[in-house]
Amino acid sequence: MVHHISKKRAINTDVWTLAKQRVSTAFDLFDTVAVSFSGGKDSTACLNLVLDEAKERNVKKVRVFFFDEEAIPYQTEEYARRVSQQAAVDFQWLCIPVRHRNGCSRDEPWWFPWDPDKRDKWVRSLPVEAITKLNGFPLRPADRLTIPETIGLLFDPEKDGSVGMVMGIRADESLTRTRAILSGRNRENVHIIPWTDGKAKNKNIFKVYPVYDWATSDIWTAPKKYGWDYNTGYDVMTASGIPYSRQRCAPPYGEEPMLGLYQFAECFPEIWGKMQSRVKGADTAARYARSVLYSFNSKPKKPDGMEWEEFIKQWVLKHPQPYAGIIAKRIKTEIQSHYKKTNDPIMQSAHPLTGVSWEFLLLIAVRGDLKGRKQAAPALGVSKKAFVKAQQKYDEERAAHD
Repeated sequence: MVHHISKKRAINTDVWTLAKQRVSTAFDLFDTVAVSFSGGKDSTACLNLVLDEAKERNVKKVRVFFFDEEAIPYQTEEYARRVSQQAAVDFQWLCIPVRHRNGCSRDEPWWFPWDPDKRDKWVRSLPVEAITKLNGFPLRPADRLTIPETIGLLFDPEKDGSVGMVMGIRADESLTRTRAILSGRNRENVHIIPWTDGKAKNKNIFKVYPVYDWATSDIWTAPKKYGWDYNTGYDVMTASGIPYSRQRCAPPYGEEPMLGLYQFAECFPEIWGKMQSRVKGADTAARYARSVLYSFNSKPKKPDGMEWEEFIKQWVLKHPQPYAGIIAKRIKTEIQSHYKKTNDPIMQSAHPLTGVSWEFLLLIAVRGDLKGRKQAAPALGVSKKAFVKAQQKYDEERAAHD
């Protein structure tokens, strides 16, 4: 099945009005409306939209869940504390060793914030508000859950009923997030997605994206216009010359986020020292994330005379087991998916129908992509111009090889 990317279309209603309508609809649809709060700009917008609607409906308390990821600026902690002290907020400050991707190292591809076995390496001291244990959360490292897999442990189906978890996911941020949004059910213009991760599977929990169509400029206009409190860590990044679109406060150890490691070195030196040693490879990634070592900007060059399959296999085998096997299986699945859609051979250039190419498969082999976030991007469905251009490039390469 080919996934088409929906075209943007102009409408007469502004995004603020639409977001308010979506939150209102969420309150109509669900027994419990909660907020997934990270301390970032997008979840700030969601938090305030939900609090405004709760006030109008005379809802006394809104449940707000904050997964403290440990390797975060002190400004984020201070902002979370201010939010937690609001009378209308039932704040749950979770310092749980959830499983996170460490794209900085092939040897240790996961890390766990607030890992009790790494207490001496913690970037920050444990907050006094911290909830460190959660019923049903496994503490054995091999069994630990990701944040999405943990969500189901936060709610009691009997007590909370149906749950709408409001999240600050925006299509403007990445193609991956655009696809996540488009996978939702558009009920009354609210993108709602059943929560099927881990312990939440088959329970009545749903993701709600009220600001999915907001641009970065919208996210920053709202706090200024309505006087919202926000994370002042962004002010530090702005003063350092980092564009709004690239500012992040979350731990930058993942495959894509590692490109922002330098931001923490420049903007938050008070935690950078410990961040370098917190996960394996962080110091190296801060210096070389944009190099061929991590396949950003420049990719490994295939030796002349070597087949692509062999070259990709070499990079897969650089990962330890069982991860090399997982990555190999993912690449095999991508190849099978390509040939289900077309008989055309895989080339170095992306196929316009499937988006699969040897370059794309090499990228998976180098980075690992254990969370499956890197997806092939077919030109079909983007625009006629993009499809024609991709088809022409593919045809030229194929003709050169025939």
